[in-house]
Amino acid sequence: MGISHYIKEIGRGKDGARSLSREQAADLLGQVLDGTVTDLEVGAFCLAMRIKGETPQEMAGFLDAAHARLQRFPALTNSTACTVVLPSYNGARKLPVLTPLLALLLAREGLAVLVHGTATESTRVLSSDVLLALNIPALTAVAPIQAGSVVFAPTELLSPGLKRLLDVRRLVGLRNPAHSLVKLMNPCLGKALVVSSYTHPEYAVSMAQTLALMQANALLLRGTEGEVVADARRTPPMDGYLQGQRIELQQAQAGTLASLPNLPKAIDAASTAAYIASILSGAEPVPAPIKRQVEHILHLTSQL
Repeated sequence: MGISHYIKEIGRGKDGARSLSREQAADLLGQVLDGTVTDLEVGAFCLAMRIKGETPQEMAGFLDAAHARLQRFPALTNSTACTVVLPSYNGARKLPVLTPLLALLLAREGLAVLVHGTATESTRVLSSDVLLALNIPALTAVAPIQAGSVVFAPTELLSPGLKRLLDVRRLVGLRNPAHSLVKLMNPCLGKALVVSSYTHPEYAVSMAQTLALMQANALLLRGTEGEVVADARRTPPMDGYLQGQRIELQQAQAGTLASLPNLPKAIDAASTAAYIASILSGAEPVPAPIKRQVEHILHLTSQL
């Protein structure tokens, strides 16, 4: 059928563009992920959506399409157990990427943890690099996740079509709906909690509305350089979602900071891995904001 008729709707400019219904958005992205449209159409879709911006209904439709095509991880054998999903797509720019620390702290509490991601920036240190330095290599096949363990799944393992869409950024230099989609999607069957983050305040509103539409179980916070881990220096606001119902968990830390954590000065994978290992061994304390985030996640998973 093609997507040119959808592009005509969404590609009329910032003021003239029309939004798609959830069903139309699912059909559009489904064709993109299935690879049945031309590269030119994919580029037009990405640029049109970048100018227009995604509505929560459109993002819900995009998630419907992605979920229908994902290679999903099996439900845990223990029916009461829960998997925590940590999307990691931004990596470290100025601060060490501590998403692996969050993952390992959650696993230490007995949770199964799935980290998924791919490189979207050529110059950043990625969670996958740090996890590899901690002897957690990337998976090559989808398999059951054990409680108390951390695994890393490259995006192409979950959805080759989604990986191709993310790679469009390298060609055109602009993000597209896939960059928000991967932070909201749930690649797991059974009980799961998705930890999602935003960088710009306007995305806090649209992502919250999307989580409500999806009736999702999630923790939403302002992330660290786009990562889903709390800033180790100052506690950000955090909201929980259970079946799409918002629960205010944490207000932003205000005032002057009394002290700062002893973060490593270098942000390379080896230095970050060594810092994480020192925390797990007890040689260094867990930064208070990340400790608080772990507590909130444990609270939410106990309610599932």
